Amino acid sequence: MVSIRRRVVITGGAGFLGSHLCDRFLQEGYEVVCIDNLLTGTLDNIAHLFGHPRFRFTCYDVTNFLYVEGSVDAVLHFASPASPKDYQIYPIQTLKVGSLGTHKALGLAKAKGARFLLASTSEVYGDPLVHPQSEEYWGNVNPIGVRGVYDEAKRFAEAMTMAYHRYHGLQTRIARIFNTYGPRMRLDDGRAIPTFIVQALRGEPLTVHGDGLQTRSVCYISDMVEGIFRLLHAEVVEPVNLGNPDEISIVALAREIREIAGSSSPIVFAPLPVDDPRVRRPDIHRAQELLGWEPAVSRREGLHRTIEDFRRRLGIATR
Repeated sequence: MVSIRRRVVITGGAGFLGSHLCDRFLQEGYEVVCIDNLLTGTLDNIAHLFGHPRFRFTCYDVTNFLYVEGSVDAVLHFASPASPKDYQIYPIQTLKVGSLGTHKALGLAKAKGARFLLASTSEVYGDPLVHPQSEEYWGNVNPIGVRGVYDEAKRFAEAMTMAYHRYHGLQTRIARIFNTYGPRMRLDDGRAIPTFIVQALRGEPLTVHGDGLQTRSVCYISDMVEGIFRLLHAEVVEPVNLGNPDEISIVALAREIREIAGSSSPIVFAPLPVDDPRVRRPDIHRAQELLGWEPAVSRREGLHRTIEDFRRRLGIATR
């Protein structure tokens, strides 16, 4: 009897989140086809997988026609710049991968009869007027602002995904991903946690934007991967929030990272970026009820693990 393995395609698979998904699906016995043009991803994230008999990497821009030989059971579309720093450097690429890239990934799933999972984002809620944010909230987004290239790309991607579900009968899933952190985040990512960690470990001032009272809810990478894995295999067509509802202000997060890192760096304040959301906290009742999922790793434990990873990559010894 010929053994047939399940096979997934992960776009953006060399990115922070995508690379951890590659790990998880390989652990579960899948064959993994990782596709990434390395615009913001890096081979360092998947170097440990080269030579694995069930892993294949292709350097490719998924905004072009997307073809994969052989059977495919699931397509997970995670290709996109994901930090404000990145999508302001690459605004056109961000819009293209959210629109054309989503279209091409959906086309691949349709051609293969595969299930499709879209990596959407809490940024579809914009600067929310409802708090916490549930999946029923339609958002408050500035479509022509500097962050709009990401927000609207993901909103379009959700609309395209639902159109394929309704018109073509494609099995689709939409994960609205809230702030996620952990090992393999880029040192120069530009988001709060990696920035604070690098500054704290180097003894530099921690830069807080605005008054620091704006809030975020951060989820550790292993919890996010578990949520995504469960969502793919669940019978849930509606968008599902995945994130940790443990809300914290940015200035309190800076202090916590400084303390865990054993740093004496001062905290300094800088102007608030344009359209920076004032609050962010997921309502995860849908994920709890339909997926049986909720975060298991505390913020403090997750930060400990992440800081140790950053120490290693920066070549800074543990005190």
